[in-house]
Amino acid sequence: MTTDPHEHLRGTALVPYLESHGELEVEPAEDPFARTVVSVLNQQLSTTAAAAIRDRVFDRFEVTPSGMLAAEAAALRDAGLSRQKVEYVREIARAFEDGRIDPDRYAGMDDAAVIEDLTAVRGVGDWTAKMFLLFVLGREDVFPVEDLGVRRGMEALFGDLTRAEMVDRAEPWRPYRSYASLYLWRAVD
Repeated sequence: MTTDPHEHLRGTALVPYLESHGELEVEPAEDPFARTVVSVLNQQLSTTAAAAIRDRVFDRFEVTPSGMLAAEAAALRDAGLSRQKVEYVREIARAFEDGRIDPDRYAGMDDAAVIEDLTAVRGVGDWTAKMFLLFVLGREDVFPVEDLGVRRGMEALFGDLTRAEMVDRAEPWRPYRSYASLYLWRAVD
């Protein structure tokens, strides 16, 4: 097996996406907290709506644990966050501050253990935990079948499939399913 994710994926159904989008990279986030907030803001929203809210939040607030905890709830709501997302962002900020979420600690843990640890924090479900694995930790083999964009990309490639069938179809992309996910998102953007 090759250690180059792009070379590995060239032998799969993703070839047209690789050719049209070039070599995409999976890398750890420079700012784990800010990237986690982006994932929370993206939860259950269209790409356009999430981007608008994200821009307002990052323009108006210091997106750090202390900055989010200091921000007025009403001001966060004015930026577009629902009451529930305000609670989630604040709980995640507390978890970063008190060490319940610690990217350094996750270095020695497998994906399932990281997901279990993260989902113990209010506001972090399986989808957000997988976004954390992929975009905060830069893990190379994450397949977030919970994500609508990933599912739409799979449907564009393979037609109508159940989630279980999508997971099966993604097996040839292992151990680089994170890269495959990036291409699936690009295919439907």
